[in-house]
Amino acid sequence: MFRTVLIANRGEIARRIAGTLRVMGIRSVAVFSEADRGALHTRAADDALPIGAPEPGASYLRAEALLEAARRAGADAIHPGYGFLAENAAFAAAVEAAGLTFIGPTPEQVRTLGDKRSARALAERAGVPVVPGAEGADPAALQRAAKSLGLPVIVKAAFGGGGKGMQVVEREEDLGAALDSARRLAVSAFGDATLYLEKRLERARHVEVQIFGDGRGGAIHLFERDCTLQRRHQKVVEESPSPVLDERRRRALTDAAVALAREARYRGAGTAEFLLAPDGRFYFLEINTRLQVEHPVTEAVTGLDLVRLQLEVAAGGALPLRQEDVVRRGHAIEARLYAEDAAHGFLPQAGRAERVRWPSAPFVRVDAGIESGDAVPVHYDPILAKVIASGADRTAAIERLAAALDDTLVHGVITNLPFLRALARSREVAEGRFDTEWVEREFLAGFSALAMAPAPELALAAAALAERLLVAPGGTGRTGAEAVPDPFTTLGRWRLPGLG
Repeated sequence: MFRTVLIANRGEIARRIAGTLRVMGIRSVAVFSEADRGALHTRAADDALPIGAPEPGASYLRAEALLEAARRAGADAIHPGYGFLAENAAFAAAVEAAGLTFIGPTPEQVRTLGDKRSARALAERAGVPVVPGAEGADPAALQRAAKSLGLPVIVKAAFGGGGKGMQVVEREEDLGAALDSARRLAVSAFGDATLYLEKRLERARHVEVQIFGDGRGGAIHLFERDCTLQRRHQKVVEESPSPVLDERRRRALTDAAVALAREARYRGAGTAEFLLAPDGRFYFLEINTRLQVEHPVTEAVTGLDLVRLQLEVAAGGALPLRQEDVVRRGHAIEARLYAEDAAHGFLPQAGRAERVRWPSAPFVRVDAGIESGDAVPVHYDPILAKVIASGADRTAAIERLAAALDDTLVHGVITNLPFLRALARSREVAEGRFDTEWVEREFLAGFSALAMAPAPELALAAAALAERLLVAPGGTGRTGAEAVPDPFTTLGRWRLPGLG
């Protein structure tokens, strides 16, 4: 097993990895940009090294700085977390060329599976159904392909994941602008102008399967996660198991994911993502060659530590468990807390989290990247924490999540907490009646109206305070007949909506 692991990431995932390393007795080394000096993830690790750059946002993308930090730390492995360089084949190759272990797939697997074209070809070889699509860099050819597929289509970069730059095109006159926009993002984010067109499936769900491979053709699954609750193609709430799969379809889906992993001779942790059509048929989307943001729901229902499994596979070259060893119990659901203003287009926010309170209740877990007094910089993804709740069944898990969100408090930075609270108490969520576009199609309009409306509790408090201001110094009302009670006593327990 490794002696020292450098964590080439920041925020809640860096802290999460450091926690497992500590349990395993492995020295953890964090890295930080000048914007993150003193951040929580640096305090969670055994050591922390600066990788500052003139532009703080670029620090975690500088492979040479990360490798130099690993050399200085005496590390024998690097864990990339997710985001930044986690799906960068050149970085994985540079890590291995430096004599270190990259805790993830091989560089060639990152390269092959990161390209939606070659991943699609792999799925076809494995006998897994794929969504009708086309790829290329020529605008005229792509326009012809879109017409052949039939609108609506989804335009995305051929390389990379996470929904970056993804656009839905429903009208032919919008196709050219969407292709131009996606091409610019593809070049800036992935260095390749190749685009991928995909036929959009109406009212579909997004279901993914957690896979692990030994790199020699052996592979297992850790069941599925339902990631259908999204906005702008970004996941917001994830759960396991999926509320719409019966055992027959679940077996077909997990078998397909394992077939993909075996065909690729996959190494380490990965996620096979699928679209589930209303008629029950599923279609392969992509394989994410890293740990997922939503991995805690899988840990909650299986009792397994996915970071530990990553380390054991990377160090020993073998899977430490068999498929029959993986047992799912109960239900788990996760909500992503972001520094963003949900009432105003989910605009990213920054500042200082002056006061933070995380829920502490049975069957509730929080993977947090901040504590009271920590800065929330403008340079990085605005995720602050993930709140995960579990229960014997889906109803219990959702009820615990709603209560945990009510008990969460972040002062000083605007967050999407009111949005998450409303979502957790939605009837459609409780009944599992949603698809990947439901949040934007139906939920957001009602939420925005609610969020922008005057808060009844705040109005009552203002009225009580106004009345109090009319009280004479002697403590009596305008008539002098009777003392006016303190408004906070009158109102009982109240709080500003959205602030906990």
